[in-house]
Amino acid sequence: MLKPAAIVGQVILYGAFAAVIGTFATWPKYQQIPSDVALIKLSISHLGERECRKRTPEELAKMPPNMRAPLDCPRERSDIRLEMDLDGEPIFRTVLHPTGLYKDGVSTVYKRFEVAAGSHRLTVRMDDNLDKPGFDYVKDEQITLAPAQVMVVDFNPDRGGLFFK
Repeated sequence: MLKPAAIVGQVILYGAFAAVIGTFATWPKYQQIPSDVALIKLSISHLGERECRKRTPEELAKMPPNMRAPLDCPRERSDIRLEMDLDGEPIFRTVLHPTGLYKDGVSTVYKRFEVAAGSHRLTVRMDDNLDKPGFDYVKDEQITLAPAQVMVVDFNPDRGGLFFK
C-alpha cells in the first residue's frame, strides 16, 4: 500500500515530466525554410528509351520460327539528360544513368531548390534518348510561388510528360 507522501511525490514527478515534454513539443519553433522563400522540388523517375533496330528479312529467315521478332531491342536503356532553368539562368544540369546490373533500370533524380517567393519563369527540359538530338520533353511556364510554398516538378508520360504541381 502506498503512503500519501509517495502518491504526492509521483504526481509531482509525473507532472514535471509532462511539463518538460509539453515545453519541448512546442518550443523552440522549427522552420524548415525562411518565411520569404519558396521551395521547388525536382523529383523524377523514368526509364530511358531503348535503341531498337529492325531485322532484315535475311536475318529473320535464319532464325527459328518461334524467335522471329521483327525488332532487335537490347536490354540496356539510354541515359537521360535533364536541364532546369529559373528566370533564364541554369540552376541544374545533369545526365542520369540507368540503374541495374545491365543498365536496364529506372533513372532517378531528387533535388530541392530554395528560391525567392514571387513570379518566375521555370523551364525544364528532358531527353530520354541521347542518340537523337534535341529534347523530347519541354515544360516552360510562368509560375508564382507564395512564401513557404512547395512546388514539385514531376514526370508522368500518361499526363503528357513534365508537369508542375
